[in-house]
Amino acid sequence: MPTPLDHEFVRSAARAADRLAAPLAGRPDEEPAGVPHRGLARRVKTLIAAYRSPDSALHGSGQAVAAAATHLRALRATQTGTGLFAGGDNVQSPPDSGFTVNDVCDAHVLAAGAGPELDDVTAALAEIAHAATGSLLTGGVHTPNHRWELSAALARLHRSFPDDRLLDRVEEWLAEGVDIDAEGLYSERSANYAAHVSNPSLLLLAEVLGRADLLYAVERNLATTLDLIRPDGTVETVHSRRQDQKHPFPLAPYLPHYRLLAIRTGRGDFARVARLAAADGIDDPDLLAETLLTPDLCRALPAPAEEALPRDRYLTTARLATRASATAHTVVYGGSDVPEHRRIRSGLACNPTFLRLFAGDAVLDAVRLSRGFFDLGPFRAADMEQPADNSYRLTQTLTAAYYQPLPKDERRDDGVYRLVDDGRFSASMAFPDRPQDGVSHTTRVEVDLREDGADLRIDISGPPVPWSLELTFRPGGVPEGAVPIGDGRWCLTSGPMTYRVGDDEIRVEAGLQAGEPLAGPDRSDVLRYDPGQDYTVVGGTDATTGIRVYIGGLGPHTVTVALRARRSAPVV
Repeated sequence: MPTPLDHEFVRSAARAADRLAAPLAGRPDEEPAGVPHRGLARRVKTLIAAYRSPDSALHGSGQAVAAAATHLRALRATQTGTGLFAGGDNVQSPPDSGFTVNDVCDAHVLAAGAGPELDDVTAALAEIAHAATGSLLTGGVHTPNHRWELSAALARLHRSFPDDRLLDRVEEWLAEGVDIDAEGLYSERSANYAAHVSNPSLLLLAEVLGRADLLYAVERNLATTLDLIRPDGTVETVHSRRQDQKHPFPLAPYLPHYRLLAIRTGRGDFARVARLAAADGIDDPDLLAETLLTPDLCRALPAPAEEALPRDRYLTTARLATRASATAHTVVYGGSDVPEHRRIRSGLACNPTFLRLFAGDAVLDAVRLSRGFFDLGPFRAADMEQPADNSYRLTQTLTAAYYQPLPKDERRDDGVYRLVDDGRFSASMAFPDRPQDGVSHTTRVEVDLREDGADLRIDISGPPVPWSLELTFRPGGVPEGAVPIGDGRWCLTSGPMTYRVGDDEIRVEAGLQAGEPLAGPDRSDVLRYDPGQDYTVVGGTDATTGIRVYIGGLGPHTVTVALRARRSAPVV
């Protein structure tokens, strides 16, 4: 018996498309000023989908067709002599143009054979696609996910305009192997690029090429993402190597992928997340086109599986651990790329947050630790061990050096020496040729995850240096028991503090096990976050915002910190 259709889902997708398309169709001859090429192509695709869908208010609308034609003329005007599209920071970019061509080809599939009213639109789409084909066929990329986006564009071109050269080029890219690790994370570890690029591209390639292995790669990524979904309806990004490592990423863009694979595999856990992703309504105007291109999306979801709690997961490749219970959701992270590469760089995981804690509406967004050691920046673990279940040890040893005079045979009469980076700063000092006196500093953080929070033991060893543990709470509550020190900052001295939002709370209690007394409000110079010289040398920062509570002093120290969550209505 065939699976029934989910008419309400399709109607919701149509309403989302109409919110974008209806105003455009209401002014079909208005030239779209300032809209980039990707936005133009997406609008065309949405207008044609609305024209085609019986659930859209624009079904069969000539004005929708006229608006699509207007946008196609604007899109064609952005196409350069190479067939690539102008605009954006990446000049003459094959992958950026590939994003647009993917939508152009989908729009072509929707328009072709849909009636004579769409003949001119179909021809214009074909013209744009043909003009771009040569450059996409030979063009290169500069990020891992671009390979799959560009390959998807080539596969879509072949789907509408068969050409074996296109498939040969796709196979050349795929021969490198999909960059998914043993835990199911893509190499960029980015929720944004998984949801918007890698997963949809690999799903398309699996369909066009008949490659079940590519479909399985997407399923593995979605399965791993289950353990990265946070109680606030976002996906964890602290471990990302891309721009989203600084920002929460919503679950909604994952909706079509969880929904499709839930329907095709019968997985109840995917069905549960698909429902969660749509719980606040559907806002994606592109989803209607996807229901027409992939009719399986319109089928009813299988029965959702209940979330099993407590649940814990340690992703060894990213060095990220999560534990979820009815009371708390805690994240521990020790997978920064900075200790190995010794620099802050686009494409590296740089976020120094090593712990988060969710307790309903009370959220501890970030726990970070600064050290005043040669301005080398905050603690980013170089190593993460798991000595026992739900226990983790994060360690980083920093080293710096004082340099001795050059040996006699390395000296130059002109006094001109190589400009060299020693990992801390650069100077014309020929550092590798000099004897050096090293200075080291070690930070170790042991974390025991509990069902109601976490216990931390922090060891600061090495020469005496100031240090500060920063706890950044999401705004909405008041830190009761902490002492204000100005500028949205508080310090914890003696006794516990509680951060309360409504009836949800996070309690923090610090204990001194070794070292001098902890700093009080009179030492606000110590109680601060220092992003390190890689940021400050250019006047930048990666500091958090929110309600910040500090514990610190002049090390060496051994300090314990107990974090306890309490919820008014625990998850069941």
